[in-house]
Amino acid sequence: MSTPGVQPLESSPSPKPPTTLDLHKIAPTRDERLFLVLAIFIGVLSGLLVVSFRVAIEWIKILTLGSAPHPGQYRLLFVPAIAGIVVAALVQLFFPGARGSGVNQTKAALYIYNGYISFKTVIGKFITSSLAIGCGHSLGPEDPSLQIGAGVASIVARRLNLSRQRMRLFAPIGAAAGLAAAFNAPISAILFVIEEVIGQWSAAVLGSIVLSAISSVVVARWFWGSEPMFRIPSVTLRDPRELIAYAALGVVGGLFALVFSKALGYLRPRLRTLPRWTLYCQPGIAGLIVGVIGFLGLPQVMGPGYEVIDQAMHGQFAWKLLLALAVFKLLATTISFSSGTPGGMFAPTLFVGAMLGASIGSFEKLFFPHFTGSVGSYALVGMGVLFAAFLRAPLTSVFMVLEVSGNYSIVLPVILANTIAYLLARSLQPVPIFEVFTHQDGLDLPSMEEQREEIIVHIEDALQPVDVPIVRGNQSIEDVAALLGESSSREFLVRLWDGSWFAMTVEELTSARATLAGNTPMEKAVKSDRTPALFPDMPLDSVLPYFPRWPLLPIQNRASRGTLEGVIRLEDALTCYRKH
Repeated sequence: MSTPGVQPLESSPSPKPPTTLDLHKIAPTRDERLFLVLAIFIGVLSGLLVVSFRVAIEWIKILTLGSAPHPGQYRLLFVPAIAGIVVAALVQLFFPGARGSGVNQTKAALYIYNGYISFKTVIGKFITSSLAIGCGHSLGPEDPSLQIGAGVASIVARRLNLSRQRMRLFAPIGAAAGLAAAFNAPISAILFVIEEVIGQWSAAVLGSIVLSAISSVVVARWFWGSEPMFRIPSVTLRDPRELIAYAALGVVGGLFALVFSKALGYLRPRLRTLPRWTLYCQPGIAGLIVGVIGFLGLPQVMGPGYEVIDQAMHGQFAWKLLLALAVFKLLATTISFSSGTPGGMFAPTLFVGAMLGASIGSFEKLFFPHFTGSVGSYALVGMGVLFAAFLRAPLTSVFMVLEVSGNYSIVLPVILANTIAYLLARSLQPVPIFEVFTHQDGLDLPSMEEQREEIIVHIEDALQPVDVPIVRGNQSIEDVAALLGESSSREFLVRLWDGSWFAMTVEELTSARATLAGNTPMEKAVKSDRTPALFPDMPLDSVLPYFPRWPLLPIQNRASRGTLEGVIRLEDALTCYRKH
């Protein structure tokens, strides 16, 4: 005998062995099997290329500028100028894709060109950036390393004939590998790629990014060692008043970030609108200006300046000189980058931030000697401050400071100063600098800052009270029809024996009455495609695919199966979207 209201189970035939076609459907695809393995392979390749890139920069620097450039050397004048002319010719004639920092170019490859970065662009970026940075232009190697890594990933994906979707995913995987090797900081690279390149992530993508970043760092550390990039003494906040100085550093960093952004936003598009022939000499003139700054007394602003950052951390400069270095580094970087010289913004940003922080730390030591904070701690916090305010990557800035120093006792000052700088810079300059560059280049790439702060609308925001009749699954069709005859509603809900729900229309009930006996329970009239289980905390867009089938959707309580929180219709969802 069968239990009333419950459909009897039918005997099922013996299962047939899966065919070749069935196995093909359930087996992992070729792309899926290769994905994680290729992430490690890309990390290793990117690590080797970035190590070679950094070595090339150092060799070029020693061969052209010497191991210790100092003011008054005439080669400081002509080496950057000649290198700028050579680089400009290479970019204009052979490697047009090598222009710029590399971050926006990687985003464009991801969102516009399906992850395509040519081998020619990778080679061009390597050659032109190493020449420009090694010969003294005020730029850094991190952003080009990011694009080189993304290019390696793109080349590997194309060689293996991977799908278009996989190719788009490989660009950020390679980008994380290149940046991790350049920074020797895998966590910061992963966070930056998520914050600035892809904006959102899934578990599969994150796992591949982590594998590639760690693989590249392992390769880099095999050559450079595992020591952090900078070393500072442990930070001990014995006097809470020191936090005021770190807060002041956040304010100063936010203002400097505004000046930096405004200067680049003003000069870069104006140089690009000049006659085309000037593009061949703009990097040379920029190199000459940077060389003049070095020749007249501040050669520290030339190149990435990591050794200068280390000197500032150990209190080797007076606070007035530190401020001068910050100002002239900002000027030199603005001119170098705006001229179209290939190179990155990371190192100059860290340089300016470190000089600002060290100047405030030196000022504090001079006038408030009873404070215990070290100059190195202020310089390190300053690096994170400008990174957060100028590049608009607040999460990356915190972990970057921790990774490059290996000092976790500094986390409180870093978070305080970075937050102040980020909020101040955002209020004064709403558009992030990479988005400014995007608009100047005539592209329409997604704003990662807006995506991070976009309000997610949930089902509960559009939820309405239950305003339709509710019937039980064991009620007969005739009883339900009589009940609905007294109601003006054209829809109703059926609660089934297992606690699930089915949304039904009067027309569907009429059709069931025509084919089934009147005493048939509603559960037998319910079709096999059950109304999906939806909950208030789910994103509102998750209900949209169901409206062509069901006129309304019941929303259930997660803690009590079958208990309704309300219902939602298509017009409710659309009204909610209009409000938001």
